[in-house]
This record gives sequence, C-alpha cells and structure tokens, in this order.
Amino acid sequence: MARYTGAVCKMCRREGKKLFLKGDRCYTNKCSIDRRNYAPGQHGQGRKKASEYGLQLRAKQQARRFYGISESQFHKYFLMAERKQGVTGFNLLRICESRLDNIVYLLGFAGSRAEARQLVNHGHFLVNGAKVDIPSYLCKEGDLVAVKKKSLDSDKFKALIETNEKRAVSPWLDLKRDTAEGKIISLPERDQIEAPVEEHLIVEFYSK
Repeated sequence: MARYTGAVCKMCRREGKKLFLKGDRCYTNKCSIDRRNYAPGQHGQGRKKASEYGLQLRAKQQARRFYGISESQFHKYFLMAERKQGVTGFNLLRICESRLDNIVYLLGFAGSRAEARQLVNHGHFLVNGAKVDIPSYLCKEGDLVAVKKKSLDSDKFKALIETNEKRAVSPWLDLKRDTAEGKIISLPERDQIEAPVEEHLIVEFYSK
C-alpha cells in the first residue's frame, strides 16, 4: 500500500493545525506550526479563503493524517460508520480510535501513531493473548492489549515506557504500567477523542 514518506511537519502546516505526528517534538518550540504557521510551498502565505468544499476536504484530510490512514481505508471506515446506529461522524471517529496502532499510542507504548504502527507491524503486541501484527485491527470493548514479554525485556521498550510514563492515559483505557498492558474499558465518548477535526464536515464531503 502506498504511504506518504515525506516530511510529516508539512502535513500539519498544510492543515493549519497540530496533528501531533512527531510525538514529543510537537509539544516543544521546535514544532513547525509554532515556527511557520502557513501552508508549505512558495504560495503558502497567499492562499485565499477556502470554499465550502475546501473546508470539507480539509476536515477529511486532517482526520486521515491524524490517524495515518489511507484514502481507501478511511472511506471504508465511513461506509462502516454509516451502517451503524447513531451519528455517522461520531461513529467514524470511534472506529478510527479503536485501531490497534492508535490504542498502542494512547497507552504510551509508542511516541507517535506512526511509531505505533511500525511496532505493531513488527509483531510486538498481543491482543487477548494472541499476537496481532495488523495496525488496522479494530479492538473492541473488553479487549486486553499487552506488550510481548520478549519485547518488554528489550532496551527499546524500556526506554519507550520510561519516556511516556507521565503521559495521561485516556479515561476509556485502563493501563497497568507494571505489566505493560491496557484494557479497553469502553469505546470513547466524543469529548474523550482528541482528533482536532469537525466530523460533520467529513460526512458532508462523502455525502455529495
């Protein structure tokens, strides 16, 4: 599957907001949004006001880039969200939040979602005791996500866990730091989702 491999800070600048794609760097004065808060490229500082379609497109792109999801996968999630009961936009964000790579990041087992995706790909995590190496695996309420014992003994994970031990954990997750495992207590409510997007604009974009 094709994946963007360029400078991720350009994504934040293009969207005009922090998408927290580089982990701890995003919280320092080195963040590109703090230093150059305009779109990349020679015409980045002279862009005109966005149209209604432009706002909808930007909302969709912001959500995709925030979670690191391809266009085809994101559209698939939208169709899944439409079939569920409730508000489509909220359902869409809940699906994205329940991805294994996102949960690994929220539990503090990785410094960014991109790093979490890579670690999952390399088979470092168990879900309910079974190895899962698919970042897009959708976890459910009650699932237990844990670092493999062999991986936990590595210097890499010891450093990761130590670095992120003070990071606040989302209230819909229960983290046990001593055993490096986390349980999904429930799926998140809207105010527990940190994605900086207006999901109703995404629904309008795909409903045209």
